[in-house]
Amino acid sequence: MRLKFFIITMLWGCFCFAQETKKQKPYTIDASPFYGAVLLHNPNISHLITTNPSGFMLGFNRKTYGEKTWESLYNYPDYGASFVYQNMHSETLGEHYAFYAHYNFYFFKRTLQLRAAQGLAYATKPYDKNSNFRNNAYGSRILSATYLTLNYQREHVYKQLGVKVGFSIIHFSNGNFKAPNTSTNTLAFNVGLVYSFSDEMEIPYKKAENSIEKLDVLRYNVVLRGGVNESDVIGSGQYGFVVVTTFVEKQINRKGKIQFGVDFFFSNFLKELIRYQSIAFPELDVTADSDYKRIGLFVGHELALGKNSITTQLGYYAYYPFDFEGRLYNRIGIKRYLSDIVFCAVTLKSHAAAAEAVEFGVGFKF
Repeated sequence: MRLKFFIITMLWGCFCFAQETKKQKPYTIDASPFYGAVLLHNPNISHLITTNPSGFMLGFNRKTYGEKTWESLYNYPDYGASFVYQNMHSETLGEHYAFYAHYNFYFFKRTLQLRAAQGLAYATKPYDKNSNFRNNAYGSRILSATYLTLNYQREHVYKQLGVKVGFSIIHFSNGNFKAPNTSTNTLAFNVGLVYSFSDEMEIPYKKAENSIEKLDVLRYNVVLRGGVNESDVIGSGQYGFVVVTTFVEKQINRKGKIQFGVDFFFSNFLKELIRYQSIAFPELDVTADSDYKRIGLFVGHELALGKNSITTQLGYYAYYPFDFEGRLYNRIGIKRYLSDIVFCAVTLKSHAAAAEAVEFGVGFKF
């Protein structure tokens, strides 16, 4: 009953808000139930894949028409907020309630829509050593939530009502904030409706003006990142970490930049992992005084979306005294520019598909 009340309230709020702003910009809402299967991305969760999850997605979208240069560069995407409810139909995995910020990108005359969303989720049944010890997927109630959808979408099929149908990948993980963190990925089929609050033809699309980019300019950046994480050893404890990053970037076109830099990692959870392995696994030849610090070299790319951007980086540990998940690492995240000099960022650092930490950072550009 509470869930139904929440859905009705959210839809009514979106409706009222869109009606008030109809004269300024058109908005849409969409609703899509889904049904799918949990992917076996890790053999350690094979005992959890016994049912087919289902749920629904709600989206609130604001259209763009080229008022800012970046909008026309990406074929006038939407941006907005969405909510996902997923029932794993499992006494062990429980249910998820997730809120996201998202972008919708369009292809093939705006009939194919790709949505990329990132947010936070609440898990009803995380791991508990006494009552839910079988759940090695989520070690905490608050999870990092990501989903991608690829839909065939047609708006105004009947007046202001449209349809959408496609597939989604829904990911829940806590970024090793607390062990265990094997995570789940759901591949789902979804079908739904789209409601537009105004006629799309009322506002014409504007093309970006040609501009000469300063491709020869190098900019230097310093970023301070931090957070809390835990090793994969359940009960080993959560510890703070600090990452100092410096890199140089070069604009390559109006959409993106390339980066070359250095990371200095001070990961305190490795101190406890080193101590644990030196005692519990003598065959690994780990000494208790092994250095926990690491230094990495990386190359990266930044995709600009106005004041926001998406950062991807691939790194290699040049200084690597203690073996943890291999020498290669990767990072993906979202950056928000507060000014031409200051920015903040939230990134996920991992080794291939094995997450190490969610990093919160602030940076400066010179």
